[in-house]
Amino acid sequence: MRRAVRPVAAAVLLAAAGLTPFACARQARADTQICEQFGSTTVGGRYVVMNNRWGSTAEQCINVTGSGFVITSQRGVGDTGGAPVSYPAIYYGCHYANCSPGTNLPLQLRAISNVTSAVSYHYAGGATYDAAYDIWLDPTPRRDGVNAMEIMIWFHHQGPVQPVGAVVGTTAVGGRTWEVWRGSNGANEVVSYVAPAPIPSWTFRVLDFVDDVKRRGAVTDSWYLTSIQAGFEPWIGGAGLAVTGFSTEVHGGVGPPAGGASSGLDGRHGGGFATPAAFTVDGAAHAKA
Repeated sequence: MRRAVRPVAAAVLLAAAGLTPFACARQARADTQICEQFGSTTVGGRYVVMNNRWGSTAEQCINVTGSGFVITSQRGVGDTGGAPVSYPAIYYGCHYANCSPGTNLPLQLRAISNVTSAVSYHYAGGATYDAAYDIWLDPTPRRDGVNAMEIMIWFHHQGPVQPVGAVVGTTAVGGRTWEVWRGSNGANEVVSYVAPAPIPSWTFRVLDFVDDVKRRGAVTDSWYLTSIQAGFEPWIGGAGLAVTGFSTEVHGGVGPPAGGASSGLDGRHGGGFATPAAFTVDGAAHAKA
């Protein structure tokens, strides 16, 4: 889960070297391979795909296609009672100052009339992971750093892993039933919705989940939507996992921020990371966000 959370230590090392994790984002051509720790590229002129290996020094590579990405190598091993090793993902919006082309995010919730999204996943056996769709929110129009709220939608998980915090009940959102978890990873609050069975693909209204979190008193209409992400949080293995389709459209009643443009539904195809509430990370939740 937690999409765009990378430890502060990593950011400090990069800053000391005069680099930024996403400084080398480039437009993906057919089957672009990324093995750099925080390497990223754009897809369809609208989305960003990131490798986001924030929690391990072991090799991880992804193959970026015109419709998403596939994990081709993941050699890290994470403690299943703690954080995953990475959050490779595709996203729309801003993540650690790397904004997708033409995005209209951040955008205040009260200015958004609708957010639609479609995502499809390919799952693989023999690995320990979750398939996480992340919605990142903050009280300010944040484009960099850690957001205050992460909404995670677990489309599937395999192995002895669980979301941050504790179960607070079940609820119906988007015509589906979800087990709801709530807690903090030490950097931001996390509300997670866990599907009772694997969801291979879904087209849905993102604001349905935001509205449920508002009813829980965690955010208000004055908060900002900063990014929408879909990816995987692997602990062990993960080769073969793929986001095969991703699209999102944010409808707002006000103009985009400086340098932005209105969003569109294009391209095809997650972070917070899933950890116990006691696990603290100096950064953002899973380098996604």
